[in-house]
Order: sequence, then structure tokens, then C-alpha cells
Amino acid sequence: MATPRTISGPCQAWPEDSAFIREVLDRIGDKWSVLTISTLGGEPLRYSDLQASIPGISQRMLTVTLKALERDGLITRTAYPEVPPRVEYALTGLGRSLVDAVMTLAGWAATHHEEVATSRRDHELTGVGREKSARAV
Repeated sequence: MATPRTISGPCQAWPEDSAFIREVLDRIGDKWSVLTISTLGGEPLRYSDLQASIPGISQRMLTVTLKALERDGLITRTAYPEVPPRVEYALTGLGRSLVDAVMTLAGWAATHHEEVATSRRDHELTGVGREKSARAV
């Protein structure tokens, strides 16, 4: 007779909503969203200033990220009727409620990037938890 499984972790608290929760976590946990939210944490920014503040983000990825964050209610896009046109992006109250969490996540990555890089190098050589045989080297 099979032993019943023990279900642990946060998913057990909301099984009927878990698919949507995973979708939201995917949005707010992706690198460009984390960097966009944390960058907008200080003040509203124009598109070009936002792009310049996030090294490595392409114009396409910034546009896709901004549209998704706006759709999810985390940022607002305000177009001013000026010549030339001016558009600013700002966090909503919901978006501001994420700033501490994403800054903690980004800070963790900055603090531990060398350890992760070392682990990756070690894994390339031996694999985690195993050693390569003399024949494989």
C-alpha cells in the first residue's frame, strides 16, 4: 500500500488559485520586471530614461515588460499632450507595494553573484553532487 504524500510549501495554502498565482509570480519575478519595478521605485521616468537605467534591456523587452506591468496594474503610463510628446511611467500603489520585495531579491543577487558564479563553474567541471570519472575527463 502506498504511503500518502505529504504536501508542503506555499502552494498547499491556495491550490485552486495556484495556476494564476504562478502566472503572477512569473510576471513579477522575471529579471526585467524586477529591474523595471525597482528602477521606478524612486520616481516616474520617461521611456528613454528607464531604458538607460536598465543596462542590457532591449527596446522590445522594455516595451513588452511595460505593457505587461501596466496590464497587471503595477504601473501607469501617462501621455502628456506636448510637442514633442512626453510619456512617463510610474508605479501604482500595487506596484509600490512590491518595491521592498524586488529590492530584496535584487540585493540578494548582487550580494551572492560570486557564490553563484563559483557554483556554476564547479558544476561545469564536476557536476553538482558527483565527480566525473577519470575516463570522462
